[in-house]
Amino acid sequence: MTISQTAPVSRGALWTGRVLSGVIVLFMIFDGVIKLPPLDIVTQTMVQLGWPADPNVARMLGVIGLISTALYVLPRTSVLGAILLTAYMGGAIATKVRLDSPLFSHTLFGVYLGVILWGGLYLRDPRLRALIPFNR
Repeated sequence: MTISQTAPVSRGALWTGRVLSGVIVLFMIFDGVIKLPPLDIVTQTMVQLGWPADPNVARMLGVIGLISTALYVLPRTSVLGAILLTAYMGGAIATKVRLDSPLFSHTLFGVYLGVILWGGLYLRDPRLRALIPFNR
């Protein structure tokens, strides 16, 4: 099935995809921007998670998250952005697993975000629907 043969998605599904993607984008912008200035709360939290107390490490993670989010927002690079954000969330999951955090509220939070991220992209991008067709 080519992209031109992909069944058009309904207006409701398209807007649902945009809203889901918007939730992820807003969350990731907040996550990235809060890591840019050397805030004490960010440094303290990173130490609790086993990361160094170096503001440059937080800044680097913030920049990686913001660049990945920008790629996710742009239609031409949205799939690459989704892959990079999935990897970013995988790192967060690995950190939580290492700390033996509560499973459903903390450890799987990155999985929840990943499902929302890919679900939103699937509903708004015909290329992804052509690549992964769900037949009835």
